[in-house]
Amino acid sequence: MTRRVATITLNPAYDLVGLCSTIEVGEVNLVKTASLNAGGKGVNVAKVLRDLGIDITVSGFMGKDNQEEFQHFFSENGMANRFSMVPGRTRINVKLTENNGESTDFNFSGFEVSKEDWNRFSTESLNWLGHFDMVVVSGSLPSGIDPEEFTRWMTRLRQLCPCIIFDSSREALKAGLKASPWLVKPNRHELESWVGRKLPDLQDVVAAAHELRDKGISHVVISLGEEGALWVNASGSWLAKPPHCEVISTVGAGDSMVAGLAYGLLNGESSEHTLRMATAISALSVSQPDVGLKNRNKLADMMAKIEMKSL
Repeated sequence: MTRRVATITLNPAYDLVGLCSTIEVGEVNLVKTASLNAGGKGVNVAKVLRDLGIDITVSGFMGKDNQEEFQHFFSENGMANRFSMVPGRTRINVKLTENNGESTDFNFSGFEVSKEDWNRFSTESLNWLGHFDMVVVSGSLPSGIDPEEFTRWMTRLRQLCPCIIFDSSREALKAGLKASPWLVKPNRHELESWVGRKLPDLQDVVAAAHELRDKGISHVVISLGEEGALWVNASGSWLAKPPHCEVISTVGAGDSMVAGLAYGLLNGESSEHTLRMATAISALSVSQPDVGLKNRNKLADMMAKIEMKSL
C-alpha cells in the first residue's frame, strides 16, 4: 500500500554551505564552498523521505524571481509540486562550519506573503491535505503571515489529518504548538524557550516534554545535539545517542531526523526502532555537504552504532 506524505515549507531557502578553518570577526575569511542547494526544512524532509521510497508532495510559498533551481530539484527527485508563487525572491541561508565543528548561520530575508496570498493558500491547501496519511509542517513563518492565522490553519489541518509532524522555532513554534500537533521535535533551546526556564539536566528535559504531552501532543522528540535525541510518548521514554561524527555541515540534520521519525511511524515500527533509525539518518547527514540518504548500507551500519536507553 502506497503511503502518501505532504511536507509544508512556508519559508524555503537556498542553503549555501561553506567550510573554513576559523571565523575571525571583522576580518576577511576565506571560505570553501561545500554546496548550494534548494532547501528549507520541509524540503529537506521531503528529500530524505523520497530517498526512502515515500510518495511525496511538497507545498508552501516560493518567490517567483528565483524559482528555477527549486523546480528542477522537485522534478529531478520525483516530487509533486504544489508550491504557491509569490512576488519576490526566496531567501538565502548561509551556514559556515569551522574546523572545530562549530557552525554559524546567516539567514537572510526573502519574500513577503500578502494577506490575499495567505488566504488563498490556507483555503486551497485544506481542500487537498486531508487526503494524505501524514503532513509534515516545518520551518519559520515568512514576513506577512500572522502567527494567530497560522494557529487557526494548523488547528483546521489537525482536524483533517490527525498525523501532523511539526518542527519549527521562535514565534512559529509557539503558534503551532497551540494546535496540539501529533508529534513535535523541538531542540533543547527551543524547548527552554517554550517552558520559560533552563533545562540543564536530562530529567528537566523529560519533565518539560511531559508538559507538552499534557497539552494533547502524543509524541515529543527533543534533539540534543551530540547527546542524541529523547522521545517521550504514552509508551515510555527513550534516549538515542549517536557515535562521534566528523561534521561537514549541520544543514538538514534535524530535518533528516524528522524524516526518519515519519518513515518509522508510517511503517508501524516501534518507538525504539524508529528513534534508532531517525538518529542514525541524522548522524549520517552531518558528514555530507548536502541533504539526502545516499547509502542504505551505511544506514544499517550506523543504526548498529546508536546507543539506546529506556528511561
